[in-house]
Amino acid sequence: MLKVKDVMSTEIITLKPEDTLKTARGIMHLARIRHVPIVDHEKRFCGLITHRDILLATVSKLAGIDRETQQEIDAGIPIKEVMRKDAQWISEETDITRAAEILLKNKYGCLPVVRKEHLVGIITEADFIMLAIQLLNTREPDQQTASA
Repeated sequence: MLKVKDVMSTEIITLKPEDTLKTARGIMHLARIRHVPIVDHEKRFCGLITHRDILLATVSKLAGIDRETQQEIDAGIPIKEVMRKDAQWISEETDITRAAEILLKNKYGCLPVVRKEHLVGIITEADFIMLAIQLLNTREPDQQTASA
């Protein structure tokens, strides 16, 4: 059976709790990602910040705040004020089916992968889509020979 370690991404963009919302917003935009794990200086997992968390912390456009002012506000808010400190994480030895069930049941977009308090990877919806494509591609030749 496949384990999380077989599918997870190990090249992870991370931020520190003292980084700002402006930094998080910029990283997410540049890397085209929606989730960033937060780690301390020893790479211990501290939490998670999502695109939704940033949106919730943003002043409403109805307030008439321009983009420059919003960036100034974001530059003064440390991630630790907004991040999810109780973010669920999983072990790299977790069965991939169990990880998928957790994502689906809780409507998460990702699960950080932690070993002895340290972040070692992340598994995202995109990882599951890539896995599904690989599995479908390996099944197609079998189906073609069965119908011949």
